[in-house]
Amino acid sequence: QVQLVESGGGLVQAGGSLRLSCAASGSALRINSMGWYRQAPGKQRELVADISILGATNYADSVKGRFIIFRTDAKNVYLQMNSLEPEDTAVYYCNALALTRDTGLYNYWGQGTQVTVSS
Repeated sequence: QVQLVESGGGLVQAGGSLRLSCAASGSALRINSMGWYRQAPGKQRELVADISILGATNYADSVKGRFIIFRTDAKNVYLQMNSLEPEDTAVYYCNALALTRDTGLYNYWGQGTQVTVSS
C-alpha cells in the first residue's frame, strides 16, 4: 500500500501564489509517475499536471505557464501555482502510479487539499 499526504492548500487572492506538497510513504517498489488533479464543485476531476519517473511533465492547457510541477526525489512531488485565478478554486488531489508487491501497478490518491482563490 501507498499513502499520499498533501499539504499547502489555503485561501489566496487572485494573482497570488501557493505551493502544494505531496509525500508518499508505504511499500512501493517503484513510483512511476506522480501528479495533481483537481475537482471543483459540480465538475469532474481533471488532470492539472503530472511528472514521470524520468522527469517528463504534462500540464493542462489552463495552467500552462502558471503552474510548475516538480519532484525532489522519488516520493515527493510539488505543485508551484502562480498567477492564481478564481477558476483555480478546487480540491486538489495528489496521485501516484505505484508498483507494489501486493497490488501490482495501481493508482493511489491523497485525501485532497482545498485551494480557494478570491477575486
